[in-house]
Amino acid sequence: MNDLSGVLTRGSITYVPVVPGRIEFAAQVRRTLLEERPRVVAVELPSSLEKQYLKALERLPKMSVLVIPEESAGDDEARATYIPVEPGDPFIEAMRTAQDIDADIVLLEPATHERPHVSDMYPEPYAVELITVAKYVEAYRVHPQQRSSAISAHAAAMAWKLQGSDPLAKTAVVLSLNMLDPLLDAMEAPQEAPPAPRTRLFGHAELFNLHPDCLAEVTSEPPYYQQIYESGRYELPAPKVERPAWQLRLLKDAEKEYEINTGEKMQSWQRILLAKFSRNLALLDGRLIPGIYDLALASRSIIDDNYAWEVWQMANRFSVQSTEEDGMETLNLSGEEVWLRTRKLRIRRRLPRMKQRLKPTGLKARKREKFKGEWASQTDGHSICSYPPEDLVIENYGRFLKNYAKTMLSEERSTVEPFSTSMRDGIDLRETIRNWHKGSLYVRELGKFSGDVGALVVIFDEDKQDRYKYLTTWLGEHQNESDMSFYSTQPFDHLVGPGIGRAEYGGLLMTLPPRRMYDVWSDPDYDTAESKAEKLLMAALDYSIERNVVYIAAKPPRSVFRQMAARLNRKIIYVPLGQLSPSKLKKIRVVHVLDSYQRREDAKQYLW
Repeated sequence: MNDLSGVLTRGSITYVPVVPGRIEFAAQVRRTLLEERPRVVAVELPSSLEKQYLKALERLPKMSVLVIPEESAGDDEARATYIPVEPGDPFIEAMRTAQDIDADIVLLEPATHERPHVSDMYPEPYAVELITVAKYVEAYRVHPQQRSSAISAHAAAMAWKLQGSDPLAKTAVVLSLNMLDPLLDAMEAPQEAPPAPRTRLFGHAELFNLHPDCLAEVTSEPPYYQQIYESGRYELPAPKVERPAWQLRLLKDAEKEYEINTGEKMQSWQRILLAKFSRNLALLDGRLIPGIYDLALASRSIIDDNYAWEVWQMANRFSVQSTEEDGMETLNLSGEEVWLRTRKLRIRRRLPRMKQRLKPTGLKARKREKFKGEWASQTDGHSICSYPPEDLVIENYGRFLKNYAKTMLSEERSTVEPFSTSMRDGIDLRETIRNWHKGSLYVRELGKFSGDVGALVVIFDEDKQDRYKYLTTWLGEHQNESDMSFYSTQPFDHLVGPGIGRAEYGGLLMTLPPRRMYDVWSDPDYDTAESKAEKLLMAALDYSIERNVVYIAAKPPRSVFRQMAARLNRKIIYVPLGQLSPSKLKKIRVVHVLDSYQRREDAKQYLW
């Protein structure tokens, strides 16, 4: 066996085992054939479909589908087998490369023999990019799949076809990895022609063009990946398959479309959580890299349905595919027609409606500017204040976050033990079910939380690109309203009313009791901070009258802040931003700034 390529040589025949439908092996096949330059390339495909396959090769890189009608099972419903022809398949790549090097093509499956059902269970194919194809093939051969009499007969039929070709010609055999050892064994002895089957319908097979909208459902590899492979196919040697980089590129392109179509921007904590969630989905299926279904499911769960839609549409993108094909019919297939055991994902795309919605007669419409710049001309700019209804919302949410942090810390310190004499703080269902076979009941005792929570810091965005340039500190107006310091977008760049600006928080600090906070942004005590988020955290440790300070962000603070908190007899409770509701955070991030107290009476006509 070759140390890197995983090929086996027996005399003049070189065996190239592959996992069908995987780009990693398509690239390996092309590299091997360009290096070996065989005179004959034998491929594990039905020879009865040779005419249709050659016609499909002429259309590449456009994708086609072979439709093979099946015999009626007694009902009136017409049934067929669909075989997509895609550039990322190793068998198709073998035939294309054979044409490039002027080698003869032999399809190994005789027209007189039916292919048996062979399990397509393989270890993660992406592993070949990490451990080389040779080690992958060797590991598979150590633990082969069970061999049946039908598999042995099929291997014998292919061996008969291979033995009938030119024995002196340098030959490369591209075949499925699960058929490698059966074929090697069959080649050890001369084989007889296989018996003809009772029925044969391959002669009626037809070739159709695939509709661009259905590619991601019916192809083995995402069209987006196949287009990247196709763009570098003529590089020497064949391009390296960098699936994680391709996946990241897909997600970034989908993010750009998402921002254009919805106006929403993804945050760094969402990207991190998306990566972890999709990784876990892949691990559940025993794979190293998440598939497109996993990415779409994770996108819907972490972001929303609109982003999941963009991910799926981006994965389906294959620029050369079209519906206009002269003399060839186009089929729009579903995954269920092509594959067994398909999984469904429902995506409810939500976009602004173009038609005006019905509304009650007495409901007033939102006021608009009579002319551009009208509200800007009415802005005073001498003072600022908040909008009281929004103050109530964010104060209530701040109390919720403090209680959430205390509950989370209390649960982390909780203990679980078998029930003996006391129910403690209640039954622990998870541990009870886990030990159900023991017939024991488990109870939980919550950990004690000493002290209370003082200051609260919420960081939506660390602002590494300096997008949030509006820095301000305002004081609470009564005993139940916190002092707040925050950084946001410029509110008066987006006016929603005369003297009423709309902004988006990047981060905020809240602390009680009110009327104690000096302007955080001009305080020289915090000049050592490396970012706006760190400046708010330093101020929170300084102004908090309670020992515990809650810090909510995409990633925890630097270790130096733990030391700083200890010197001040404070403790930082870190809560990952991803644990909070994305829809609620999206509402909380909006803040309206008024240019005077007189605007509060008018603001209710513009804000609701």
